[in-house]
Amino acid sequence: MRYFSLIILLFFTIQSGFTQIKNKYSISFDNAEHHEANVTATFTNLERGTVSLKMSRTSPGRYALHEFAKNVYNVRITDSKGKDVTVTRPTLHQWDVTGHDGTINVYYTVFGDRGDGTYSQIDETHALINNPATFMYISSLKDRPIEILYVTRGDLGWKTATQLIPQGGNSFKAPNLQYFMDSPALLSNHVVKEYKVGSGDKEYKIKMALQHNGTDQEASAFFDQVKKIVDEEKKVFGDYPSFENNEYTFLACFMPQVSRDGMEHRNSTVITNPRSIADGGMRDNIGTFAHEFFHAWNVERIRPLSLEPFDFDKANLSDELWFAEGITSYYTTLSLCRAGIISQEEYIANLTRTYNEVWNSPALQYYNPREMSRQAPFVDAATSVDPVNRGNTYISYYSYGNMLGLALDLSLRGEKDDLNLDDFMKLFWTKYGKTEIPYTMDNLFITLREYAGSSFADNFFSKYINDSEVPDFKKLFGNMAIYLKSEKDPYIGAEIEFTKNGLARISDYTKQGTPAYEAGLEKEDIIISIGNKSFSDLEQYHEVVNKNKPGKKVVLNYKRNGKDRTTFVKIGENPEVIVTEYSKPNEKALQRRKDWLSSKK
Repeated sequence: MRYFSLIILLFFTIQSGFTQIKNKYSISFDNAEHHEANVTATFTNLERGTVSLKMSRTSPGRYALHEFAKNVYNVRITDSKGKDVTVTRPTLHQWDVTGHDGTINVYYTVFGDRGDGTYSQIDETHALINNPATFMYISSLKDRPIEILYVTRGDLGWKTATQLIPQGGNSFKAPNLQYFMDSPALLSNHVVKEYKVGSGDKEYKIKMALQHNGTDQEASAFFDQVKKIVDEEKKVFGDYPSFENNEYTFLACFMPQVSRDGMEHRNSTVITNPRSIADGGMRDNIGTFAHEFFHAWNVERIRPLSLEPFDFDKANLSDELWFAEGITSYYTTLSLCRAGIISQEEYIANLTRTYNEVWNSPALQYYNPREMSRQAPFVDAATSVDPVNRGNTYISYYSYGNMLGLALDLSLRGEKDDLNLDDFMKLFWTKYGKTEIPYTMDNLFITLREYAGSSFADNFFSKYINDSEVPDFKKLFGNMAIYLKSEKDPYIGAEIEFTKNGLARISDYTKQGTPAYEAGLEKEDIIISIGNKSFSDLEQYHEVVNKNKPGKKVVLNYKRNGKDRTTFVKIGENPEVIVTEYSKPNEKALQRRKDWLSSKK
């Protein structure tokens, strides 16, 4: 019996030894003023043969390629004794290492000067670190724990904020590669605000690490709004996600040199904006907080199978982004309204822009929401030098899904008094979020059938998800004492901007179905006159157009590539509408609107 116990003890000792094998990183910022960081990494207990080091080509929350290896240089790779090893480069983002002794030490410099949720920015005010943009990795070691030491700039008062697990000092740990790559860090002289939510074993700290050039009072006032958002969005799902380390952190950087962005992570989010809280940032930034925190449920835990596990080598393709990003966008503004940060009147007025963007788009004839989601690698901060015809062929899955969320919510509320999108989201959270079972489009469809009935789900999916029909918003809005007001202004449908010389230049590709498109007008054309009347600014241009009744055919003189041309354009009616309230609503419709837009109990 004693012999058996010794074997068990030896087994667990060996197992414990294996679990302590870690990949270790260190990053320092001696040359921060020139946007450089120095990275060291050590990988031990490697098998003999070729070991492949990589830089990621994309980043969690992004769907396009970004080729982070372009900012890595001064690379040196040695074995445990500091001896150089043999390195080959089969691709620009991979270093194949042979001749090592079971240990690889990597040293390199990384450049970063874009402050957002995708890249890294290093300067004398902060280091905003996105790990895929910064750290090499070995994909075959994806299950190993990782330890990182941030060598912060004490002379600049830097502190460290991250969702990584603290190990003491500026040392942090991740359980595996996926968690590490999903864990950004803000190193700066920031202020931290926090409060507790939940209770018992589900009590969590909600924290905001805010770097800004404002006052502590401004930070506190802003965090008060964040708390309202956190509370309101929890009501949709009924409970909070199980945050690892019992914390969720907003990593917020409102500095003039950053770009405007928000990027969700499992237990944190990065939010950047160049506007200060005092300079309109209070209102400008809060919507991003609402969007990203909703992702703690929808995307991070209610997660499409198509994004699981996240692939760092190639663009991730998904049919479900209209739901993952679009439904989150629907709840973004709705949460602001329910939390009292914007009024119900403001919420209704805000629907106008997205409604026209989606339902007046010629792109509806090309792609349904599923197919539009699959366009993400072409548009999600992707870069290209050749012009694209997106105005005619693409609708953002954020906007499209936003409008589908609105249509689904109002359709459910119109179907039965006790149906609504909140309760559907709660059901879907219970089935696929709490359990963290990645979902498919079929799972969405079947769950909607379960919640609202087969007839409702079949109709909604066949018309609006698998096809691109326009929901009956006249009826849906009417149930909420809201209607679509049509201005019916005369219009040509070209985007016009005036040059410094007072010339009316078409600034974007003309959209199919508009009078300008049918008349053969295109981007960069200079409109000289309409109906033989000229103009020298935008106000005069609109005056000339408005003097013509819709349906009238008028001569239009223009220049293309320096040559005079003439065409005829048939004046059309502006298809854009204004979403507005009934002036004399009935009480039943007002109550439905209140149930929809008021804070949930």
